[in-house]
Amino acid sequence: GPRPAGYKKKGWRMSDLLKSIDARTKLAGTNKLEILLFFLGVDQRTGRRETYGINVFKVREVMRTPPITAAPDMPSSVEGMVSLRGVLVPVVDLAKYTGVAADTPRDIMIVTEYAGHTQGFLVEGVDTILRLDWSKMRVPPEMLTAQTGGLVTAVTELEDGRLVMMMDVEKVLSETTSYDDEIMYRGVVAVNRPDATVFYCDDSSVARKQIERTLAA
Repeated sequence: GPRPAGYKKKGWRMSDLLKSIDARTKLAGTNKLEILLFFLGVDQRTGRRETYGINVFKVREVMRTPPITAAPDMPSSVEGMVSLRGVLVPVVDLAKYTGVAADTPRDIMIVTEYAGHTQGFLVEGVDTILRLDWSKMRVPPEMLTAQTGGLVTAVTELEDGRLVMMMDVEKVLSETTSYDDEIMYRGVVAVNRPDATVFYCDDSSVARKQIERTLAA
């Protein structure tokens, strides 16, 4: 796949991308979503640079990768931790996690929020933010789902013919971090509404299980 526009040019500024994230309209309740396109590098096994996507609602910021401090007893895909405005944030190398054998540096970090915690994803580069209709999202083939363990939740085709694989952020973080999930449910207060029916949906199987546990509590 092609490099992002301006990938190696000095004129390409992270702040421009941040502005577009900050300026996005609230799309909840509409049939549209915005996705941030990113790359993990050329996979040495296939010779291809695939395009991935993440829901912009789950992105807090995008930045140049700061110095990372390694820590013992971490999963192999967790590079270590960084300090963001005084808060220690674990950093996951998405190429290692997904098994992409790339030797290019991961110069960009996507900062995401999950279950009240902040994490960093190392990627080779980011491309652009796209606004799409949900109807453009397709269910991935069963073979792909089985191979990636459900990591890819949807696939969409761009106008230039590229296929973008949407990644399940919650799944990555639930498998690479050791947060005490029980804390999340201790403050849940029961609602006395035996007649109520709750309808919920989410593209992440991990998020669906969290919703089920919340409702059960």
